[in-house]
Amino acid sequence: MGKTITGMVMEAQLKELVKQAREETDQRKFIQSVDLTLVLKDIDVKKGFSVNEVIALPHKPSRGATICVVGSGDLGTRARKAQIDKVIEQDQLDRLGTNRREARKVVRAYDFFLSDTTLMAAVGRSLGQFLGPKGKMPTPLPYGAPIESIATRMRSSVRARAKNQLNVSTKIGDEKMDDSQLASNASAVIAAIEKKLPQGDKNISNALIKFSMGKAVRLRSLKEKKER
Repeated sequence: MGKTITGMVMEAQLKELVKQAREETDQRKFIQSVDLTLVLKDIDVKKGFSVNEVIALPHKPSRGATICVVGSGDLGTRARKAQIDKVIEQDQLDRLGTNRREARKVVRAYDFFLSDTTLMAAVGRSLGQFLGPKGKMPTPLPYGAPIESIATRMRSSVRARAKNQLNVSTKIGDEKMDDSQLASNASAVIAAIEKKLPQGDKNISNALIKFSMGKAVRLRSLKEKKER
């Protein structure tokens, strides 16, 4: 492609990419999510390359990320006041350790996990085998941690993951958001991923945006369309 992704992708171009992706999407009776995929290059995936980044988006999607807190006592009480989606007490955690089906269900149901630091070992025993492969091991919460502000930030965040593969995909919002908001979120994701790559923006060869039921639109395709 000649140029790096930073030299080629400005927010205006991302906005145009979102606009075209929207045009390639049929209307549905549900709110479609919007995903960004970055195609990588010049990385030896055989050397254990991986990315697992939690990225705060400038614009919160209509439906924010879901959060599960493992904790009891004061932490559990404050988590409920902060309207955390799910609070797991220690006795519930122990039961999950003996019910693999229910444990898998819980891990699939929530985007982010937080845990009282004193329960981290118990979380590892009960849920670790399911959380680990999905990159969802909980963030430890020390005593008195500001759960409300942490929850607010996480509801506007996404997880971008890649393991031994040359692409990174993540949600950047939904169709109820306007093109500028989606483009701004995409730009934030690109900036965060660049910092984790061996050669930064030089390791990104292309960007794609796709609505749930639409066609993926590539930045290269957009450029070629304009040149025709």
